[in-house]
Amino acid sequence: MIIISNRLITDFQNGYNEHTVQAQILKLMMEGREEFRYPSLQVLEFELNLRNLIVEAAVKLAHSGLRFLIFRESVCNEQYWQRTSEGGFVLREGVMPSEAIKDIYKNGHLYGTECATAMVIVYYKALLEIYGEQLFNRSFVRIHLMNWHYLDPKLREIGQIHKTSTFLPGDRVYFTNPDVDPKTPELQGENAIDLGGGLYYGHGVGIARAEAIINMLNQNRMPGATRSAYFMDVAARPDFTKLYNIMH
Repeated sequence: MIIISNRLITDFQNGYNEHTVQAQILKLMMEGREEFRYPSLQVLEFELNLRNLIVEAAVKLAHSGLRFLIFRESVCNEQYWQRTSEGGFVLREGVMPSEAIKDIYKNGHLYGTECATAMVIVYYKALLEIYGEQLFNRSFVRIHLMNWHYLDPKLREIGQIHKTSTFLPGDRVYFTNPDVDPKTPELQGENAIDLGGGLYYGHGVGIARAEAIINMLNQNRMPGATRSAYFMDVAARPDFTKLYNIMH
C-alpha cells in the first residue's frame, strides 16, 4: 500500500505506460501488504524513476564484460582506480567520479570483482543518470568500491537487508547457499538486483530466473549436502527520500 503525507492512496493516477518498470512497481506497491510511505508525491515519483534506472544500470552491467573474480584476484583500470590490498577499488586522486563509473561500463573487460561490488556499481550508475554529472561529482567525491563495509553514508542502506513480502524492481535481493562447498566460499550466496518480470541480475550468473541462480549455487555445495540454495525473503533498498533531498 502507498501512503503519501499520512493519506492512503487507493487510486493512483499516473502517466506511466502499463509496460514500464514504473507501472509495474506501482502495481506491486498497491497490491502488497507492505506500507510504502512518502512525504510527497514528488518523492514517490523520484523513487519510481530511480528504480527504473537501477534496472537499466544492472542490465547494462550484465553486458559490459565485467568479469567475476574473487577479491584476491580482482582487477581494475588503474587509470581511474587504485586497487586496495583487500581487492577493492578506490577512486584515484584527480579523477572525476562520473568518468570512473562510466569507464566500468565502457571497458568492463578491464575489471573483475565479486558480486557485492557489482551491486554497488549498479547503484552508483543509476544515481549518475538521475543526478547528472555535476551533482553526482559533488555528492560522491570519494568512492570505494568493494562491499557493504565501504559504502558512502548516502548509500549505507543498500548494505542492510530487511524482511519483506513485497519485492520491487531495483531491490537488492539475496540467494543463500547454506551447504556451500568450503572450496568455493565466494558462492555462499548470490547478491542480485530484481529486474522485474521474474528476472534477476547476479554478477557471475548474468540475467537469469531464480531457478537458474539456485541451480548454479546447488552445483557448488559440499559433498553430501542435503539443503538446497534458496531465495531469502529479504531486500535492501536505498533511502530514496534522502537521495531525493540531495537534488532539492
